[in-house]
Amino acid sequence: MTDQKTSRREAILHALVELLENDPGARITTAGLAKSVGVTEAALYRHFPSKRKMFEALIEFAEEAVFTRCQTILQEQDDVAVRLQQLVHLVLLFAERNPGLCCVLTGDALMGENEALRKRASQFFERLETQVRQVLKEGEIRQGVRPRTSPARGAEFVLVFVEGKIQRFIRSSFSRLPSADLDESWGLMVDSVWEQPAYA
Repeated sequence: MTDQKTSRREAILHALVELLENDPGARITTAGLAKSVGVTEAALYRHFPSKRKMFEALIEFAEEAVFTRCQTILQEQDDVAVRLQQLVHLVLLFAERNPGLCCVLTGDALMGENEALRKRASQFFERLETQVRQVLKEGEIRQGVRPRTSPARGAEFVLVFVEGKIQRFIRSSFSRLPSADLDESWGLMVDSVWEQPAYA
């Protein structure tokens, strides 16, 4: 019974992500979602007490997937430039493979929803910025790699780069992939973050 419930929950979330991907910008209704899953609205509410809880479950999935891998990168890599590059690549590739989720994390899919839900989604990028700031601080302490500005401002620049790539992906109806020309654009980003390239 528990497996059935888990399976149904996953089917609902999968359908929600597909709706977001296939019709970005459209307002998702529980009636439309129920139809997509092939169940009644009452059945939806047996698994999720509200649409907000469905979106929160998607945000939690994204956080778990990305930040678990972030910790692995930090444990496996000591070099600040490699760490930062791999973190950025991780987030952009995750976004590329999960276009519907991008609309949730950036708040695009949450227009008209509860403001608390939009704030909840923004925590994903706030947490990422905190992680990047910590990487820059550690790079300065352990390797003497000084940012052009403070670690806080450097982290802000990196997040503008990441969020810009993701927003462009959404705006293009998912045709302009975040990974396109990533090595070249990341090289330019590195030049703007550090006083001198950490490593060629």
